Amino acid sequence: MRILNETLDPAALLVWGLLWQTNVMTTDAERALLARIVTEPGKMGGKPIIRGRRITPATVLNMLAGGANSQQVLDAYPVLEDADIDACLLYAARLTERSEVDGQTVAAE
Repeated sequence: MRILNETLDPAALLVWGLLWQTNVMTTDAERALLARIVTEPGKMGGKPIIRGRRITPATVLNMLAGGANSQQVLDAYPVLEDADIDACLLYAARLTERSEVDGQTVAAE
């Protein structure tokens, strides 16, 4: 597993803050996966992206939800790796564990 050796900008720290507010234990392997999801203010309107590419986790998740399998996602986006898909799934799982988003309650605990 490869971890990006880039310094996180403030927008990236926001993504990390959202993920760690879930009070869920995070292993080193999970941290390495989540490090693949970053934000860069000049790319994709500051949305989370995968390893600095112009591909959002939402793009990958929408493909999977639409019936595509991992290999079809990788074929559509050759720059992605298996671990990127795992990172998107973990990212989505962590976000759904949150009970509040932008001050609004989104799930009962």
